[in-house]
Amino acid sequence: MSSGASSETGGGWQAWLALAALVAALAWPLVDGDAAHSYLLTGGEPAALAAAMIAAAIFAGLAAFTSAAANVVLFIGAAIATGYVVLLLPAVVAVDAAMKASAPQLVAATPGFWALVVVAWLLSWLLVRRLCEARAGTPTGQFLLNIGIPFVFGLWVVLLWEIVCRSFSVPLIILPPPSAIWAKLIASVPILWADFRQTFLKSVVAGYAIGCGAGFVVAVAADRVPFLKRGLLPVGNLVSALPLVAIAPIMVMWFGFDWQSKAAVVVAMTFFPMLINTLAGLAASDAIERDLMHTYAAGYWQSLIKLRLPAALPFIFNALKINSTLAMIGAIVAEFFGTPIVGMGFRISTEVGRMNTDMVWAEIAVAALAGSVFYGVIALIERGATFWHPSFRQS
Repeated sequence: MSSGASSETGGGWQAWLALAALVAALAWPLVDGDAAHSYLLTGGEPAALAAAMIAAAIFAGLAAFTSAAANVVLFIGAAIATGYVVLLLPAVVAVDAAMKASAPQLVAATPGFWALVVVAWLLSWLLVRRLCEARAGTPTGQFLLNIGIPFVFGLWVVLLWEIVCRSFSVPLIILPPPSAIWAKLIASVPILWADFRQTFLKSVVAGYAIGCGAGFVVAVAADRVPFLKRGLLPVGNLVSALPLVAIAPIMVMWFGFDWQSKAAVVVAMTFFPMLINTLAGLAASDAIERDLMHTYAAGYWQSLIKLRLPAALPFIFNALKINSTLAMIGAIVAEFFGTPIVGMGFRISTEVGRMNTDMVWAEIAVAALAGSVFYGVIALIERGATFWHPSFRQS
């Protein structure tokens, strides 16, 4: 991996601030009480070595900001500092005088703990910044960069969420920490799988395929017959503006309480984005290219298949990616208005009523993961089908 950053990219103030925070973390106890890891250096030699590596990472950010080796040192320092924060988290809660009197084993975060959090956060910030500016020499290295940057960023979002919930004792009903959500997710795998199968594998997949397929076919027909285009586009704009909460109850009355009504809602949500984007894509080819096809005596269908559809692929895949998220949203919201006793929307609605917010967040996590994977699969297919497009060319 070689870095394309210049030495004037900045970042020195983050390193100096991290150094000051490291001094504070060494000076103060990390937690209040007789818990393990009360001081950074009480662990003896390994902890002292860890502190030295953190300091080395900071100075690497200052002294060798464009060096590839500095990335490695920053990674080591950020990983060690983040690891210490994670090790301390089980002992960190918000403790008042009454809690301390009734449960002396409880400990509270001190300025030393918050200083260590600042060290880890700043080093991770510098690492992500360096990775964003880096250029890999091989496709594998670039792929690892593209994965590593959102991983480190997402890890810190989750970690800060956990730190805030634990340090300030946020009630579970308000916002459960990620650890509680993960524990609930692991304990409820059979329920979550049944809900996923009902909502995604039945409603979303069927509605997505029917809606996108019908939108594409109607777009080609409207392109072939001009009066259909003039009549369908205003209707499409009107229907796409209808609120989902108005469509869902009607579909439940028409198609019943099972997955068919949810699939119908997904069809209604995905049909017109595909129609509009496909029509725009079919009109995207240049006039000179169409004139060239005429000089070859190509008919409508030959021009459509060999010129206009390939030119429309970026628009079609944009619609497919947009619909991949709309389909999940539509199916879940539609389940609020009538469904068998299974499904993501049903589970979210019932568990909110029971104040089981950890289960609600577990369902949200599964839905977010499924939607992200679905979007990623469409994006990978797009990359393979439209590799010739300028947006995918390597600079």
